[in-house]
Amino acid sequence: MTNKKIIGIGLINALGTALYVCVIALFFRNASKIFGKTDTFFTPVAMLLLLVLSATITSSLVLGRPILLYMENHKSEAIKMFFSTVGWLFAITLVVFLIMIINRPSVG
Repeated sequence: MTNKKIIGIGLINALGTALYVCVIALFFRNASKIFGKTDTFFTPVAMLLLLVLSATITSSLVLGRPILLYMENHKSEAIKMFFSTVGWLFAITLVVFLIMIINRPSVG
């Protein structure tokens, strides 16, 4: 597998992770509209289950393909893909923070 393809797959994995995070953020932003403001026993249960589900989904997006490559004895490709995905996630995170800084409300 070429380095260009590895970087492309890393980008796709990072974008998939970012898209999933955006969907969960949208859910949190609208959760009180969906469920109301009630706080029951099931609220923390649902949040913890969502945390476990989210950890599983995002870890499979970030680690799934590199682990398969590593197990198929393509160790250098696996490591490159992992760091490519993490690098793209870092870049996406920086862009989100820059957007937040640019769009912050002015004080005064």
